[in-house]
Amino acid sequence: MIVGVGRETAQGERRVAIVPETVVRLEPLGIEVVVEAGAGAAAGLLDQAYAEAGARVLAAADLDREADLVVRIQKPTPAEVERLRSGQGLIGFLQPLIDPDVTRAVAERGVTAFSMDAIPRISRSQSMDALSSQATVSGYKAVLLAAGHSTKFFPMLTTAAGTIPPAKVLIIGAGVAGLQAIATARRLGAVVSGFDTRPVVREQVESLGARFIELEVEGEETAGGYATQLSEEQEERERELLGEYIADSDIVVTTAAIPGKPAPLIVPEEGVRAMRPGSVIVDLAAETGGNCALTERGEVVVREGVTIVGLLNLPSTMPAHASQMYSRNVMSLLGHLVTDGKLELDFDDQITNETCVTHAGEVRLAPVAA
Repeated sequence: MIVGVGRETAQGERRVAIVPETVVRLEPLGIEVVVEAGAGAAAGLLDQAYAEAGARVLAAADLDREADLVVRIQKPTPAEVERLRSGQGLIGFLQPLIDPDVTRAVAERGVTAFSMDAIPRISRSQSMDALSSQATVSGYKAVLLAAGHSTKFFPMLTTAAGTIPPAKVLIIGAGVAGLQAIATARRLGAVVSGFDTRPVVREQVESLGARFIELEVEGEETAGGYATQLSEEQEERERELLGEYIADSDIVVTTAAIPGKPAPLIVPEEGVRAMRPGSVIVDLAAETGGNCALTERGEVVVREGVTIVGLLNLPSTMPAHASQMYSRNVMSLLGHLVTDGKLELDFDDQITNETCVTHAGEVRLAPVAA
């Protein structure tokens, strides 16, 4: 089987789907890798490194013709969909619940497609979980952005000019991104608090050295490990109770997201106004509407004296390690799907069944775990 890795064309995307170290590890599966010239350059991975690892470096047209399966990160543009051919395979973040038109177009081309955001969250698919690996990058970078925009030091400093108290950081949402944000803020020396509607994550928050905020509002955890959506009354109560903690924080990082749905509102306008001037909000849910009412998608703005960071695709700002992690996720998925250089589809298997979103000309979406 020939696996093709093209150059990502989405604006600002600097990651690459497969890195040279993975090329070598795919060979025992009967997989040869072909790479579009310059595909890894933005991540610091030059064509020579791919060639030395055993990949062939080709022009885009030659890659399209030779590849049995195309691996990418972002979903394909309409022009890139047109370049796919019947019987070919495709792997990437296709987001079938958010952008069903792309999934339908891929199906109409007769392509068998696997969406990396549809990997089920079960123990045997952890090594394939690209959502988690990239969320790790987002949580880490969110805190660095907050520190860069903050008017205060994170750690306590004792100087000749007196003692400087540490910054107060609040992380809302203790999923993968939130836990990484907590760990990073603690490493920088801040006083950190964490909140999540799922009481089950309390131990994880506290194990990282943060204080867990316990409110009256509690939600359940889905079979996939996500927090269930709260009722309107619960969301309103959550905003009310969190308000005092938000107002007392120098930094707030929000990470709350619901798969396939708009992000829940956590910080209303009055919540921003209650914060001290110079405070910072980093909204990791900006792409799906934002957890803060004043977030502007893709922008950094100052509202009511508070800097609100709504930048998108944070993993792409750290392309070397983000690509390495994604590449390992893809390698694990290919190891599950490929036997002796051939794609073997067993739809009785949960991973294959839920990850494969198009096959034989049809869109096939497994129900989302409740």
